[in-house]
Amino acid sequence: MLGVFILQAIGLFIATNIDDIIVLSLFFARGAGRSGTTAKIIAGQYLGFGAILAAAIILALGARSFLPESFIPYFGLIPLALGLRAAWQSWRGQDDDDDDEQATGKPISVMTVAAVTFANGGDNIGVYVPIFITVGTMGIIAYSGVFLLLVVGLVLVARYVATRKSIAAILERWEHVLFPLVLISLGTFILVEGGAFGL
Repeated sequence: MLGVFILQAIGLFIATNIDDIIVLSLFFARGAGRSGTTAKIIAGQYLGFGAILAAAIILALGARSFLPESFIPYFGLIPLALGLRAAWQSWRGQDDDDDDEQATGKPISVMTVAAVTFANGGDNIGVYVPIFITVGTMGIIAYSGVFLLLVVGLVLVARYVATRKSIAAILERWEHVLFPLVLISLGTFILVEGGAFGL
């Protein structure tokens, strides 16, 4: 039974987190050449995904009042706000530092990565809760363990994608446009898909 849980967890993780590769690749492009970028992205991804997992487990264990399902779409406000802020900074020229900083990339915040990861995980919570309800305690432990092991793999795949020369050149050239655009689109999609504000 444990083997079945592990295989199902691997498939479920890939299906619900494949979209994170694009967002994480943009974080890598943003912090290219700056020391500690990978560690910060891994830490932020773990923090954000840990919060997603905790919310799903709590809901599955019956604490629905902690996070009503109707509230989940409003997490779209997080990437929307971060995207608008990044767009504003880029438009005002605050995103372009001096030549030295431009060569070493821009700073990456663990909390920004965590916030975007968590906001993008509303659909994950919606998928994980019914599964966690049906698999019981052993299943929840197995799924959670597999998910947490795969998080670092997800980040390394995104890093690999972002460091391919052809992809890296595109990301480096267009990152100041793509980063806010992806976050704004992600936030808008989460809000609209979830019916926030009656959309």
